[in-house]
Amino acid sequence: MSTDRTQPIALLGVPLEAGTGRRGAAMGPAALRVAGLAERLEALGWSVSDFGDVEQLPAETIGALHLPGRAHVPEIVASWVRPLAHEARRLCDEGYLPVLMGGDHSLSMGSLSGVASYWHEKGRPLYVLWLDAHADFNTPSISPSGNLHGMSLALAAGEEELFPVMADAPRAVVDPSRMCVFGARSIDPQERELLRRRGVTVCDMRQIDENGVSLLMRDFLNKIRKENGVLHVSLDVDFLDPGIAPGVGTTVPGGATYREAHLVMELLEDAGVTVSLDIVELNPFLDERGRSAIALAELVASLFGQDVMDRPTQAFA
Repeated sequence: MSTDRTQPIALLGVPLEAGTGRRGAAMGPAALRVAGLAERLEALGWSVSDFGDVEQLPAETIGALHLPGRAHVPEIVASWVRPLAHEARRLCDEGYLPVLMGGDHSLSMGSLSGVASYWHEKGRPLYVLWLDAHADFNTPSISPSGNLHGMSLALAAGEEELFPVMADAPRAVVDPSRMCVFGARSIDPQERELLRRRGVTVCDMRQIDENGVSLLMRDFLNKIRKENGVLHVSLDVDFLDPGIAPGVGTTVPGGATYREAHLVMELLEDAGVTVSLDIVELNPFLDERGRSAIALAELVASLFGQDVMDRPTQAFA
């Protein structure tokens, strides 16, 4: 991420809710706009372009996707994430820092595919920070729910069961050892075993309680910097404690506090390695007077340089 605000930011909405079992996430991009996301970033000196919402492909052009095991409406999800992968790649090619506003977490199937293909061609290792109560590392064969928003990270890591969802779209596999799930507190048993086998780093809330945000984040960010890598951040509303952000369909008690979440963002801004961002699972229908949308907009502003506390910026070490 350019700390001197020279790289333009591209906002792109993804009103996708077919990957989850509840309706309402399709209103997420509009709520983030109403919460003043673009205006907050512009006030920090960034150039921001809002490209509207990605255009869904006609679902019938996808054809039936026969995934193994259990998966709900994969054709509908594919009709969103395939064009999103092309758009994310285009935005990277044109020099933007893409900020994808969702929409449920299955949109990351598209955003990560497009971003990963770009950085693969650039020869820079791409890391992923998954700020989420869930690991989203299920596959159709092991998923208890069949909802594709719980499979996004597995696709990015190269789980072949899910490849048909992204057929004919720009994509590259992200090394699972370069993935960090941060803030987890609800992982399915078979999913947990798959995460271990693939070597994904999981920092659950117990580890955060015991070690603190700063130590865990600095360890992860130092790995990125030592390898001259770049980072895709995927921010799920349920990373936050539901007392702070109730507007999500998959609330899990015991999430990150207001200060913990902002510290994550401030450390990311200090490190200067973020090249793309997802904001997902905001469901305004379940929110309280826009609290969750405002909290997310404030967090994103922290990632892009707004200090919550009035203190001098310290060099990342």
